[in-house]
Amino acid sequence: MFNDLAPLLWYSFGTVAAALLQEIVSVYPALSPPTLSARAATRACNALALLQTVAAHPETRAPFLEAAIPLYLFPFLNTTSEAKSFEHLRVTSLGFLGALAKVDDTEVVKFLLKIEVIPLCLRIMGTGSELSKTVATFIVQKIMRDEVVLQHICATPECFFQAASVLANMVIALTGQPSTRLLKRVSRGCTALRTHLPEALRNGTFDNCLRDDPAARNFLPQLLDNLAGPAGRAPHPGPGPRNQAQVAHHDVNRSGRCNPELATSLRLSFG
Repeated sequence: MFNDLAPLLWYSFGTVAAALLQEIVSVYPALSPPTLSARAATRACNALALLQTVAAHPETRAPFLEAAIPLYLFPFLNTTSEAKSFEHLRVTSLGFLGALAKVDDTEVVKFLLKIEVIPLCLRIMGTGSELSKTVATFIVQKIMRDEVVLQHICATPECFFQAASVLANMVIALTGQPSTRLLKRVSRGCTALRTHLPEALRNGTFDNCLRDDPAARNFLPQLLDNLAGPAGRAPHPGPGPRNQAQVAHHDVNRSGRCNPELATSLRLSFG
């Protein structure tokens, strides 16, 4: 309704620093020990929604990132309480980062990489609620489209296998509590795991879960075909020390730069 809201918020004296950030910081004492009320969480989420308009606007995005405002969200994302007020705040904060990731701007991606959003999202993907995991996976999926992030992930075996391990563990967890929306996101990431594809994605474990979602149901056979074809070998169900050493040797050269085949595999995952 208000196209100029973002510039008005950013350039009005005291609006961001004295009002919106104050609303966010005032919640910090209630994070530990966890005493956050629903009302306080809602106020903070409303402030985040206004700041998100500033982050999304092309005129204010650059100075907003230069001020490193998204760092104020990290205390919310590092909480572990399962209370609704905490979950509301976590999902809103993830949605904020997701909106930034959707911009498809290399400078935004570099900023998210600099503040270490990927490790944060990987942790949430491993421990959060279904909705938090879905949004965190979406963020990783989006920013890994950028060549800068691909080079970062593929620079060392440790970075690649951290992402590989999280995705594999998520698939294992989904065998007990299937989720169509989360499985669709995770399956895209597993394209990068040529030799580490979880067995549950190949043995029909999720057939019932995907029965009512034709798009997701068709994606798994396509995933298996894509992996088996270009690589010329069947995906292995688990990482294992020997496989890790082999992939590290072939896909990461001694200069620490990404092997083109591995980068292509990751690009197909999140493209």
